[in-house]
Amino acid sequence: MPGPSAALLRPTNFAAVILLIAAGLLGYRVARDSVTTGIYKARLAELQQDFAELTAQYNQAVTRAAVTELLVSGERIDVVVQSDNGVLKRIETPYNPAGEVFIDYAVLDGKLWIRRVFDENTPPNQGTLIDPQLAEIDWDDARAQHGKIAYRSFTDGRWVVSVSGDGSVGVRKVSDDTSVNLVDKPAVRDFDPVAEADADAQKIGMGDVLGHFLGGEQDD
Repeated sequence: MPGPSAALLRPTNFAAVILLIAAGLLGYRVARDSVTTGIYKARLAELQQDFAELTAQYNQAVTRAAVTELLVSGERIDVVVQSDNGVLKRIETPYNPAGEVFIDYAVLDGKLWIRRVFDENTPPNQGTLIDPQLAEIDWDDARAQHGKIAYRSFTDGRWVVSVSGDGSVGVRKVSDDTSVNLVDKPAVRDFDPVAEADADAQKIGMGDVLGHFLGGEQDD
């Protein structure tokens, strides 16, 4: 009488074993695909939220506000700033705009303050002081963060020194009829770095599939 092992080797039983293995592999593949789909759906929702937040953050970071206007004529360059009561004031400087002219700002208590203007041949502490209150800055004060400088040579016309939401300072020339609203002490923001999504779909293993069968949630 043939033993149990012989019975398993019968063609019909062997075919059944092959079918069971194939069904098991197919079931594992279907379950794995289901887990993958779930992960991609979750990641897509997270990415949509991250994108919305990034869009808002980007719009705030790149929006530029004009903070200082430079008026250049021949060998003369004047500085126009906004006072606290909204009245523009004009300050003459002795610098030649054909050389490099520096516009010095200080970030104090989260705001950008124009401090002084000087050229490449003038020590900063001998430059034209725009705000007398900033002649001396106590950098040990927690509210005093750091300084920023914009500089270049200038041709005749109107030049606007502007600042983006993250405090980046730039200089651009505008036409005489361009309407520019100068902002007094614009706020400077810190922006968090954007995190990259994990490739979780590439890390799916047997535990994830078993968890799917048992109704468990997958780890992020």
